[in-house]
Amino acid sequence: MPISDEIKEKERRVREFLKSKGLKALLLKRQANFSWMTGGGLNLVGITTEFGATSLLITEDSKFVISNNIEAPRMFQEEALEKQGFIVKTFPWHEDQEVSIVKELVGKSPPGSDAPFPDAQVLAEDVARLRYSFTPEEVERYRWLGEKASLALEKTMIETKMGEKESEVVGRLCNELWKDRIDPITLMSAADDRVSRFRHPIPAENRVEKYLMVSVNARKWGLIVSLTRFVYFGKVSQELKERYEANVFIDCTMMAHTKPGIPAKDILQKGINAYHQKGYPEEWKLHHQGGSIGYTGRDYRTNLKTLDPVQENQAFTWNPSLTGTKSEDTILATSRGPEMITHPILYPTLSLSIEGISFKRPAILEK
Repeated sequence: MPISDEIKEKERRVREFLKSKGLKALLLKRQANFSWMTGGGLNLVGITTEFGATSLLITEDSKFVISNNIEAPRMFQEEALEKQGFIVKTFPWHEDQEVSIVKELVGKSPPGSDAPFPDAQVLAEDVARLRYSFTPEEVERYRWLGEKASLALEKTMIETKMGEKESEVVGRLCNELWKDRIDPITLMSAADDRVSRFRHPIPAENRVEKYLMVSVNARKWGLIVSLTRFVYFGKVSQELKERYEANVFIDCTMMAHTKPGIPAKDILQKGINAYHQKGYPEEWKLHHQGGSIGYTGRDYRTNLKTLDPVQENQAFTWNPSLTGTKSEDTILATSRGPEMITHPILYPTLSLSIEGISFKRPAILEK
């Protein structure tokens, strides 16, 4: 599927959305939506910023890039947006003309927007739903990213030595990812007792004695995957092994039920049931269980009121955790069953079968 077909599909979705909302135009300011609309383009400057340095305006019959004179040359030369049919509207960086340009282009009819903007109707969640079902081109990019991120994290963990700082290990992971211009946009790492004490352990300078967890959200072309791996120096205790494998069972249960048409809240309930089945009925309350992913770290964190149904080719990362363990990889929901996007490549594996679906999941690496 050439990129022109992908872009046409994105335009079709946006223009159908405009009709359904009775709007004449849609303004996209968030970097996630810029990447989605342009087939993987980047309008950001800082890699963790939510809003880009340029905006897109999609009307009933045209589409525009609104940019100051600093960013416009790169929009022309590197993002090649004119070849996608965008008209570039440029203003001097020292004159904030974005509001007046939008008004000039859309007239008196207020546009929809994915962010607060003068006179605009903010429709951020509705716009996000336009992204959920990946095109074939996005699926190919996502598979590539999942493979690269899995290799980078597992290679990093395999090379980890006792006595290294959490931050050193994460630094080596970033180096592996940046070789392919993959942004590590969220990083978590915990050594030894920090794994049990914190559900969101930001990397610190603790030195690894026995046990290390590293998690990463990795982004390329705007697309994001999430995964977690563990390494243990010595023999994993039976208690930790059983707890980890119970957590993997919960994760696989949720993945097995992630099917197009199923409400996300129903999948969460299956996970909660699995917590009960494995003898940890209260632990699901200690951390969110994950949800839809794609162009943001989580499009939504599923709760028992999340009515959104799973879409075909929608990405999910479930991340159940039992104290001292976590299970996390990224999948694509398809009518054929879940497709593993991140997965064990260099790591030892566990084999499970749930709902007739076979899973190969990463074990704790013993060194």
